[in-house]
Amino acid sequence: MKIKLILGFSLLFVLKGFTQETEETKSRFTLQEAIEYAIVHNRNAKNASRDVEAAYKQKWETIAIGLPQLNGQVDYQNNIKQQVNVIPSDFEDPDSPLVPVVFGAKQNLSASASLSQLIFDGSYIVGLQSAKVFLEISKNAKEKTDLEVRKGTIDAYGNVLLSEETVSILKENRATLQKNLDEITKIFENGLEEEESVEQLKITLADIESALNRSERVKSVSLQMLNMTMGLDINHPTILLDNLETLTARNVDLGLISDPYSVEENIDYKIAENDKTSKELLIKLAKSDAMPSISAFVNGGYNSFGDSFTFFDKGQDYFGFAVFGVGMSIPIFSSGQRSAATQRAKIDFAKAEDDLIETEQRIKLDIATAQSDYQYSIEDYSNKKENLNLSERIEAKNQTKFFEGIASSFDLRQAQIQLYTAQQEFLQAMLDVITKKATLETLLNRINP
Repeated sequence: MKIKLILGFSLLFVLKGFTQETEETKSRFTLQEAIEYAIVHNRNAKNASRDVEAAYKQKWETIAIGLPQLNGQVDYQNNIKQQVNVIPSDFEDPDSPLVPVVFGAKQNLSASASLSQLIFDGSYIVGLQSAKVFLEISKNAKEKTDLEVRKGTIDAYGNVLLSEETVSILKENRATLQKNLDEITKIFENGLEEEESVEQLKITLADIESALNRSERVKSVSLQMLNMTMGLDINHPTILLDNLETLTARNVDLGLISDPYSVEENIDYKIAENDKTSKELLIKLAKSDAMPSISAFVNGGYNSFGDSFTFFDKGQDYFGFAVFGVGMSIPIFSSGQRSAATQRAKIDFAKAEDDLIETEQRIKLDIATAQSDYQYSIEDYSNKKENLNLSERIEAKNQTKFFEGIASSFDLRQAQIQLYTAQQEFLQAMLDVITKKATLETLLNRINP
């Protein structure tokens, strides 16, 4: 018994440890893993997938309209108070007195089935084409959602990395400033430095403290935004495996700017084409209203009658019936209604054609702008990296001069502010490379890693 308990508790701890390890693994994401996770679990992406599934069902729903339809019906009727009619007591004598009579049984049961088949209907043919287009629209909407989720994940992931790097740099700056302040305070207490130098460093340190507090709050909010974009609880303990500088280096790709592209690959262009196609189908639908509709049917069943409920008794009589028919509906005159509907559909189609051209031109402009912005972000990244190196050397020289008594505290503060600005600009430049590339890739519909 004791051995079983030991084995049971051991298994429990092993399973618990495995679960924790799995959960921890699930919380660690590279950027690509975060994108793949978000496309599956983002709530908008999931609903877009459901819309595609619904479009498949609607397509079959439309197809089924033209397939045989079988319906059954069972009716039971109990004439609690039967209707009384009067007839002549003698049909050969018109002056004979009228006598009351009741026709039919008090109770009756009827069971029937009806089979119908659509033979020809112009609107049904258009409906089949429309169902196919609607499915394509749903797929394109899903693709657009995935592109937006991908870009949103990249932006959110980058913002978290930016805030983490900012917090890390500010902590290093705070430690350096605190050390300088301690040293200059001792020098001041020994009467070898002015009080203004101490105060200058205190001001700079206070600014760094304030910026650090704000950055830590921004980091928390950025992580919550990433979690929400990925479809996680906003307080989920997510860990990012990529770092900002490595990610930036991987996203420098000048070939993306010079490579030829096709506007037709842009998802907004595809959606505009869908709109044009749907408007063209509306013209066909309006014209189909002038075409005849042909259908056939077969009805059959049984009736039974009685003064009491004996329909399930052995020997109860049932009387069968059956009918076959073909019907044709021919539109003849609509006072111009069908013509007006067709003309209105043609107007909407002309508008859709212009919208497609406008969309094409706007996409070309957006791509040109995105290419320019991306190229500038790469150039700016290189420039900001060089500026940071220069600012670090300038700050280090001024710090040495300050403690040697050659530079003033004001000169040191200016160099420090210049360094802190260069640090933030460099971090922002790295993030811009990542996000600008994501914008360009979204427009070009190039989302493969």
